[in-house]
Amino acid sequence: MESSATAKKGSIVLYPSPGIGHLEPLLEFAKILVGRGFPVTIAMLDPSYISGYAAAFIDRVAKAHPNILFHRLPAVTLPPLDNNEPLTFELIRLSNANLHRYLASSSPIAVVLDFFCAAALDVVTELGIPAFFFFTSCAGALAAFIHLPVIDKATTESFQNLGDTLIQFPCLPPIPASHMAVPLLDRRHDSYTGFINLATRIIDGDGIIVNTFEALEPAALVAIRSGLYLPEGVRTPPIYCVGPLIASEDQERGARAECLSWLHSQPPASVVFLSFGSLGLFSEEQLREIANGLETSGQRFLWVVRNPPTKEESTIDEKQREPNLHSLLPAGFLERTRRRGMVVKSWVPQVSVLAHESVGGFVTHLGWNSVLEAICAGVPMVGWPLYAEQRMTKVFLADGLGLVGVMEGYDKGLVLAAEVDARIRWLMESEGGSALRMETSVAKEAAAAAMKNSGSSQRALEEFERALSIPRLQ
Repeated sequence: MESSATAKKGSIVLYPSPGIGHLEPLLEFAKILVGRGFPVTIAMLDPSYISGYAAAFIDRVAKAHPNILFHRLPAVTLPPLDNNEPLTFELIRLSNANLHRYLASSSPIAVVLDFFCAAALDVVTELGIPAFFFFTSCAGALAAFIHLPVIDKATTESFQNLGDTLIQFPCLPPIPASHMAVPLLDRRHDSYTGFINLATRIIDGDGIIVNTFEALEPAALVAIRSGLYLPEGVRTPPIYCVGPLIASEDQERGARAECLSWLHSQPPASVVFLSFGSLGLFSEEQLREIANGLETSGQRFLWVVRNPPTKEESTIDEKQREPNLHSLLPAGFLERTRRRGMVVKSWVPQVSVLAHESVGGFVTHLGWNSVLEAICAGVPMVGWPLYAEQRMTKVFLADGLGLVGVMEGYDKGLVLAAEVDARIRWLMESEGGSALRMETSVAKEAAAAAMKNSGSSQRALEEFERALSIPRLQ
């Protein structure tokens, strides 16, 4: 990756936050912009705070797409912080001076800021450059976030103290307070303050680019555009739904993956795939419950297993030790299930796996990238939300859209083997699972239609291009 690329004349600068879940869709957006004739430069934050997996992903994109330039901002020194969100917010704030110098010297025609980079908005607007936000999650989550300052003024209580009290949102299913995004649960925490600031600033840009498509979340989008989530008199910025944007960089690595060879030997739509994102870690006890449930279910499975979290390791990274499956899983499990199951350590080429004809179901943490990948592959999902805004996403997809089943007990601390068994059987064998498969197929067709030349996402891209020539609103 180039360390000091200078943006070309007429370039669009994209400014991502460090997390892989944010990087992947924004880099897919970069490819689309390049394909439409725009020079694109990615302004990267201090690489010291980018995970090994994310750094490797960036390197693959840079090598495969040399027409996308990368510029590394200089390193900054962060104070000690005990949480990922405040760390990210501070990293972005301290990088503002470096970003200002870079933008002033390169004079891009627009800057696209990741949602987490709201602290950089003043830098961009001070230079008179059009500023757009890129929102990596669903439109329902966007609606909830921009409505957050209204809710904040209506109560002094933390969401974590409200239990299952329902939080009402126009045109969306109510969200139990306990299901609000994890960084929002304690209003005394720096994460909560940071998200209030994000929610306040995201509407001040020239528009919001969202990784979704019109047909998937029509009610939420109508409500956002109608101003139902904002105080009276506050303008709603244009919303550009350009998705589904899903990563394609796993193809080269995945073509030789052992798990794909194993899938080739399985009957069509017979395998349930279990994977929980780059940060989805379970305790040893929970891993054993999953294993026991898979064994008693009798279903074919492909399961990605990572090491449980430790006091020293709260997140997953390439540097983390490889899991010892024989010590983590029940004695004899691998031998007893070897004819119908495969356990993979830490990573699989997920896009390729979901697209494989042998995969008939997906147990997922409901990270938005994973959700879109499953929809594009037409694979029905059972949701097991774990962190970030995933419990909110569960509400939108299960209660609002009827697009996922739910692993009951996900909010109780431990999902028992009997529930894993029952829910996987439901997904793969029942009429309810078949109905969900049909709904997912309809969503797959709608996603494909959105990305066609005359589709809604292509029209949104054309609207975004037209907005680039409009002077900033003062």
